[in-house]
Amino acid sequence: KPAGHLALDSHPRPWLVEDTQQQIIRETFHLVSKRDENVCNFLEGGLLIGGSDNKLIYRHYATLYFVFCVDSSESELGILDLIQVFVETLDKCFENVCELDLIFHVDKVHNILAEMVMGGMVLETNMNEIVTQIDAQNKLEKSEFDTILAHLNYGNKR
Repeated sequence: KPAGHLALDSHPRPWLVEDTQQQIIRETFHLVSKRDENVCNFLEGGLLIGGSDNKLIYRHYATLYFVFCVDSSESELGILDLIQVFVETLDKCFENVCELDLIFHVDKVHNILAEMVMGGMVLETNMNEIVTQIDAQNKLEKSEFDTILAHLNYGNKR
């Protein structure tokens, strides 16, 4: 029996107990995975995620579902475009993104999403600009790591 799991939550809610979170994930997975491929990619949220005030907008790529829960004022097509750019950016950064990339590199996935969306506002949808910023972050991290490693090696030689 397949079950979905949360790979990314950019707005963690400390008041949301894990059982409730798992129930939301199961309900969401059940709602989107049972839908025919020929139907639209948005539907009203279930009772656990705010009912008709919220909606689920999703895209299904191979074995992955990318689901955004948004309030009713959001544009469905705008969010579908955002998901498309997000997935294309993930694909470019991970060279054919798969579930394991999302699980083992969740920090990088968060960084990519943070380049695109902040505080509920879409900041950037140009994939090349997003990748440029992510590459700059990666170079900075590598530089910091190399500096720390050099200091550790220098200390060991003394």
